[in-house]
Amino acid sequence: MASNFQLLSSNFQLKKMSILQAIILAIIEGLTEFLPVSSTGHMIIASSLMGIAQDNFTKTFTIAIQFGAILSVVVLYSKRFFQTVNFYFKLLVGFLPAAFFGLLLSDYIDALLENVLVVATTLLLGGIVLIFVDKWFKKTEVEGTSEVTYPTALKIGFFQCIAMIPGVSRSAATIIGGLTQKMNRKAAAEFSFFLAIPTMFAATAYKLLKFFKEGNGFEANEITLLLIGNVVGFVVAIIAIKAFISFLTKYGFKLFGYYRIVLGLLILILYFSGVELTIF
Repeated sequence: MASNFQLLSSNFQLKKMSILQAIILAIIEGLTEFLPVSSTGHMIIASSLMGIAQDNFTKTFTIAIQFGAILSVVVLYSKRFFQTVNFYFKLLVGFLPAAFFGLLLSDYIDALLENVLVVATTLLLGGIVLIFVDKWFKKTEVEGTSEVTYPTALKIGFFQCIAMIPGVSRSAATIIGGLTQKMNRKAAAEFSFFLAIPTMFAATAYKLLKFFKEGNGFEANEITLLLIGNVVGFVVAIIAIKAFISFLTKYGFKLFGYYRIVLGLLILILYFSGVELTIF
């Protein structure tokens, strides 16, 4: 009886997040949050293959470490972020559609979040779109503007709402939204980063508040993992943002499109092979 209990206890421990696993997930978060490749799809694969997708703390961890990613944008663009009052109002205007539809459609969004096939499908479709984006907006890249007006911010905000469908990628949706408003790729990407700050902060704060209201809390080792995750995510996100802007300006979106298609196919293969995949 004792040996059986020890075996069960050992198996349970294997499903708990380790420091190494926390670092891996934080690296993935930092790399994918601001790239048009869907951080959700990557988290599904990574956490499921590591066997920690079913752990309740894993879900909270992937939400809480977004603070590190948010801070990376503030630090990296500190001179531009702390500039004029108009800048904050434009971010507010861009954020409002997501705030409104996020609250209105929360139950529907939660239902979609439980469907792995939705993520795989949107990754594939989004990948196909990205393959052709450069061609569609070729003229915009040459003649496009870097200026963001209030109407532009609002329209990009509506594009951001599309990313409520898991697998679409908030970054991809908002950057394409900027391109439709005749912004060049660099300007569209940077406004996407700025818009992520209120959007991600609100979503993360809301989910954590709900977590604590339900009577949950963190153990000492879990607090350590959260600190490590935010620090690693912060550093990696800074590197990823700098590299992404440089790559995007030179080469465009096509490679990201192919990558999304491969990732979507990988999720489908794992799903139909019987691997248990969990979405956050």
